[in-house]
Amino acid sequence: MARRPLIPAELKSRVFHFSEAVRLGVSKHGLRGPIWIRLGGGLYAFREIAESPMVRLSAAMQRLPKEAAFSGRTASWLHGIEDTLCSSIEVTLASTSRFAGLSIRRAQLAADEVVIRRGLRTTSALRTVADLGCRLPLVEAVVVLDRALHMRLVRMEQVEHWAEVHRGTRGVARLRRAIELAEPRSESPMETRLRLLLVLAGLPRPRVQVSVGNEASFLGRVDLYYPDHRLIIEFDGGTHRNTLAADNRRQNRLIEAGFVVLRFTASDVLGDPASVVAIVRRAVGASARTMPQSGVALSG
Repeated sequence: MARRPLIPAELKSRVFHFSEAVRLGVSKHGLRGPIWIRLGGGLYAFREIAESPMVRLSAAMQRLPKEAAFSGRTASWLHGIEDTLCSSIEVTLASTSRFAGLSIRRAQLAADEVVIRRGLRTTSALRTVADLGCRLPLVEAVVVLDRALHMRLVRMEQVEHWAEVHRGTRGVARLRRAIELAEPRSESPMETRLRLLLVLAGLPRPRVQVSVGNEASFLGRVDLYYPDHRLIIEFDGGTHRNTLAADNRRQNRLIEAGFVVLRFTASDVLGDPASVVAIVRRAVGASARTMPQSGVALSG
């Protein structure tokens, strides 16, 4: 009968160094088996937890010098701006050291540019947004900025000031453009992508998250709104399936009140953007005709 591998309870819930495992009776051969996952730098974790984001980051931090801080999209996840931890872990530090499996950025961070998030050193929300705004493609830079503004992690004037102070920094022109396009009211990354798809195609800039109706009847809050064209554009995300009946009733009320309503999904925005632009462009053009005025925007 094959001998059952030794699995010390102390090692099942955290990152550990191979020397600690050996002290607890786990052989080097045992560490190479399917139960343990090597994380680099002599560090291991129990297979069931090894892919956990915090385990991956904890292992990375144990390999790094004390002045290191997680940055970029890794920091964005730690701040809650992004929902998923990027597969490539990014770290900023001043030294020229290299660490296998990690993406290293060389920079001297000021004291106020480093904070503790989820127990780990990371670039501040402002520095994180600025870094990503300077180097991500424009649409994704605005996605990050919109989310950070909506979550009130940063204020627009802070980002504007950073861009002014760092005039001449590589990518800062892109950050300034992202600031121009940003909208703190935007409630989801796909809503931002839909808005930018229209704006960057030359369509008018819509108002975001507007309450519509009249003095006697509130009709609903809509994602994007062109008041001059009485055109409402909604993005249907994953939650739409759970609210389909209520959404349909609301849409009927809006149409009855004289609004034009268009709905798009992620597959429309990402898979067939040209069609989205064409449909909205036609709707904007058609609205040049006089339309009934039974509904008005209450706020936006």
